[in-house]
Amino acid sequence: MRAFLALLLISIPLTPLAAAPPTFDGAMQRIEGPQFPNRQGLDPLTIQQIMARFHVPGISIAIIYDFQIVGTKNWGTADVETSAPVTDDTLFQAASMSKPVAAMASLKAVQLGKFRLDQDINTILTSWKVPYGGFGPVTPRMLMSHTSGTGDGLGFPGYAPGTPLPTLPQLLEGVAPSNTPKVRMVRPPLMAAQYSGGGVEIQQLALTDAVGKPFSQIAQDWILAPIGMRHSSFEQPLPLRMQPYTARAHDEAGKAMNVRWHVYPEQGAAGLWTTASDYARFMIEVQKTLAGRSTTVLNRAMIQNMVTPVGVGSFAVGFQIQQKGEGWYFQHGGSNWGFRSNAIAHVAKGYGMVIMTNGDGGGQVASAVLDRVAAVYGWDMLDKAILR
Repeated sequence: MRAFLALLLISIPLTPLAAAPPTFDGAMQRIEGPQFPNRQGLDPLTIQQIMARFHVPGISIAIIYDFQIVGTKNWGTADVETSAPVTDDTLFQAASMSKPVAAMASLKAVQLGKFRLDQDINTILTSWKVPYGGFGPVTPRMLMSHTSGTGDGLGFPGYAPGTPLPTLPQLLEGVAPSNTPKVRMVRPPLMAAQYSGGGVEIQQLALTDAVGKPFSQIAQDWILAPIGMRHSSFEQPLPLRMQPYTARAHDEAGKAMNVRWHVYPEQGAAGLWTTASDYARFMIEVQKTLAGRSTTVLNRAMIQNMVTPVGVGSFAVGFQIQQKGEGWYFQHGGSNWGFRSNAIAHVAKGYGMVIMTNGDGGGQVASAVLDRVAAVYGWDMLDKAILR
C-alpha cells in the first residue's frame, strides 16, 4: 500500500479541479433538504430532522473545495440551557482529531533535527521510560500510527473541571490522580495495529522532553499560529478568555451534561479545542503541502509520512488512510465526553470536510452530512455519482 500511495501522489495531477462546483448556497439547499432519489434511511429527512432524531443540539461544518474553504454552515445551539446558537466561532472539543495535529508537531521536530522518526523512543525520553518488557524498541513512527505494541486501546474519559489532573508520567503509569490504567506493551512492535491513545501520549512526552517546552506552546508556535488557527488551543484547562465561545457537552438524549465539558490533560490525544473552519485550515495545509504548494510547517517529503500507512493497519503518522470508492482519503474522527467530530480530505484532490458536534449522537449525524456533501460536490468516494 505504501508504494501504491506514493505512485498515486506522483501520478495524479495536483491541480485545481476542472469542474465548476455548485454555488455554496445552492449546495447547502441540496444538502440540508430531503434527498432525491430517496434511498430510504435518512434520505427523506432534513439535516435538522436528523439532528433531532439523534438528539444532537448543534453542529458546525466547513467544506473544502479546490484547496480552500468554500463555505461554512451551522445548525442548532451550542448549549441547550442557554439556547446560544452555534456560530463559526463556536469552539468544540476535537477529541481524537487532536492526534493528527500532534503528529504534525512531532514531524516538525523531526524536520528540525530534534530526533528521528525511527529512533528508539527511550533515547528521546528523559522524564520517563517505556517499560519494554522484552518487546521493544518502539519509535515515534510506531507510536503515532498505533503499531507500537501498546495495548491500552485508550480512549480517555477526561476529568471534571476543578479536579486534580495527572502529570503525563502519572497518566502513563496509571497512578493517582490518573483515571485510566497503566500504558503497557502487550506485543512486539509492527505485529498488529491497535488504537492506542496511550501511545500518542508517550510521543507527546517525548516531544516535550526533546524540545523543552510545554506541548500546548509547541503546538501553538509550530502549528496553530503558522496555519492561522486563531480560534484553537491545546491548553488544558481551556483559558478563561476562550471559554465564552465554547459549545457544551450533551448526552445521547440531547440533555446538557452535569458540567459544561471535561478537561483532558492528554492533550496530544484528545485535548484540542477548535472550530470547524480552523480544523479545515489544518486539513488544507496537509493537502497543499502534499501538492507542493506550501512549506508553512513541513516540507513535501516530511508530510508524506502523514498519508503513508505504517506496516500493518490503515494508519499513517497521525491520519487513517482509506480508499473510498475511486479515491484515497486521509481522515480522523473524534469522540470525547459529549462531543463527536470528523474530518476527511482527499490525498491528491483539493476537497474535504470538517464537522463538529456537541452531542454523543453526533457520529450518525456526521456520517449523514458527509454522504450528502460528497454527493453534491462530486467526490470520487462514490463509485458512481448519485443522480439528483
